[in-house]
Amino acid sequence: MSLDPVDLTARLVRCASVTPEEGGALVLLAQELEQAGFSTTRIDRGGVCNLFARWGDQGANGPVLGFNGHTDVVPVGDVADWTFDPFSATIKDGFMYGRGTTDMKSGVAAFVAAAVDFVRDTPPDGSIIITITGDEEGPAKHGTVAILEWMAEHNQQMDHCLVGEPTCPETMGEMMKIGRRGSMTAYFTARGVQGHAAYPHRANNPVPAMAQLVGALSGHVLDDGTDHFDPSTLVVTTFDTGNPANNVIPAQCKTTVNIRFNDAHTADDLTTWLRRQADAVAADTGVVFDMDVSVSGESFVTPPGKLSDMVAQAVSAETGVVPEMSTSGGTSDARFVKHHCEVVEFGLVGKSMHQVDERVKVEQIGQLKAIYARFIRDYFGG
Repeated sequence: MSLDPVDLTARLVRCASVTPEEGGALVLLAQELEQAGFSTTRIDRGGVCNLFARWGDQGANGPVLGFNGHTDVVPVGDVADWTFDPFSATIKDGFMYGRGTTDMKSGVAAFVAAAVDFVRDTPPDGSIIITITGDEEGPAKHGTVAILEWMAEHNQQMDHCLVGEPTCPETMGEMMKIGRRGSMTAYFTARGVQGHAAYPHRANNPVPAMAQLVGALSGHVLDDGTDHFDPSTLVVTTFDTGNPANNVIPAQCKTTVNIRFNDAHTADDLTTWLRRQADAVAADTGVVFDMDVSVSGESFVTPPGKLSDMVAQAVSAETGVVPEMSTSGGTSDARFVKHHCEVVEFGLVGKSMHQVDERVKVEQIGQLKAIYARFIRDYFGG
């Protein structure tokens, strides 16, 4: 009997798996996969639950196709703002409502359903590996990273991997991801000398110094884009002194800068540039700048080729739309998988992800299963 991706999506949505809670979602998936002959292993670390599943013997010949997804979801916010209970998977007017319907329990359900049907009906000459994390929406330190480290320790290797994140902005099939921009955040603290506002010569105000640095950073053009990427962006997200007094020059001022960068840069190069900019303002003003940097991931691209072509052909055959090969958007766990093997992303329309009344068109869940099923058949030579 064919596995219904709509029913599986609904059962997953009813699992309240807000990061890092497992909520029963991985238990449910393991049961479905084991019934189809997959071997499953829980890889839990740092309070995060993850699932590794494999169909096919580890030492067997043939290609190994991988899939990566997540069942953790972001918090629902104020439940009173939702039309339906966010974990009810209510279906109305052709939509299924619920947290995770778009991001990305429907994607997980669609691939699992396609893979289960495939190995039952036409067992491939090769293997399928499915990796599901409970930490994609969180710090992402003990999720896909933990799975990949476990795989390396146990000689588990994927040849190619598909990530099921929602990739389409408006219309089903219009976009796939062949890479992602890098992401990093710099936290600056400018330390001056506190004093009375009436006697500024006795102080060293860090606010103008920080403003000078912010102006230099935000006014700088990082690049004009590359072959596969739009221009890199730098955004100042906070500027704060925490000073409630109008007659006191503060001792310090803080600002935060987020950079989304393409393959013209590395995080190390950008960190060096940021430090030089801060040092230049420090030399000019006498204000001392502390800087801490957090890197979410480096930019990467999987050059168009066999893998992306097969995904595009499957999408086009099922939707009539040829997907754009894009590197836009935020980060995803593909940034970790790319160290293991070639990786591309394709999934649903993501318009409502993380919103109140997150929802997915029910017909698109079945459509996504059909796309994944065609891709799996083509991958194994069908």
